[in-house]
Amino acid sequence: MKLHEGVIAVDLGLYLEKEKTLVIADLHLGYEEHLAKQGVLVPRVQYEQTIKRLDYIFSKLPDVETIVLNGDVKHEFGRVNPQEWREVLKLIDYLSEKGNLVVIKGNHDTILGPITKKRDITEVKEYRIGDVLIAHGDYVPENLAKIVIIGHEHPAITLREDAKSERFKCYLKGKYKRSVLIVQPSFNLLTQGTDVSRERLLSPFLKKVEDFQCFIVNDQTHEVLEFGKIKELVPAASGSGGYSRSE
Repeated sequence: MKLHEGVIAVDLGLYLEKEKTLVIADLHLGYEEHLAKQGVLVPRVQYEQTIKRLDYIFSKLPDVETIVLNGDVKHEFGRVNPQEWREVLKLIDYLSEKGNLVVIKGNHDTILGPITKKRDITEVKEYRIGDVLIAHGDYVPENLAKIVIIGHEHPAITLREDAKSERFKCYLKGKYKRSVLIVQPSFNLLTQGTDVSRERLLSPFLKKVEDFQCFIVNDQTHEVLEFGKIKELVPAASGSGGYSRSE
């Protein structure tokens, strides 16, 4: 799905055609161990599913030279748990075979450095390539660009059809000052994210999203579907917490 000139959404990854660059955000590896500490036991399948999803994306993009991890590679704030050590290192090794790897530091990556240093990778606060600025989205860089790509928000939307409602990860496209702003969905496959139509937004880039275009990601088919503007989504029946597409 073409989100903007030269910017293609392929499943949960953004591909910059001219720059041959793939951008993914918010993997939150180690999330299962975080849940286990809270007494919530889930199967340890996150990494396996992440690699499977990445395999699909790379199969659709044979010409990738650079991969950008746009923040929150790991989940824990104040420590590196054993799962994070293992899985982040394995992910770095996997991606390094696909192209040049750039790691942007997210707000969850306060101590990611000890892991990336083991593979001689330097974290950066933001990454510029051509007319594109890639930043995590937890702060607004001083100098913007024609196109700004962020993560951090984990955007999703809840849709309803009859009595059934379902939440989907989604991309958002709108404006921030003079820049085209594209917000990526989270690559954390254990959660769908924040319903941007009804929940509190976190990123300072996002105050209101009513005029943003919404592109939904189908987890089953990996298709990215244009779904109109947020304000064009019709509130579902009272109390349902869902939205349906306007006619």
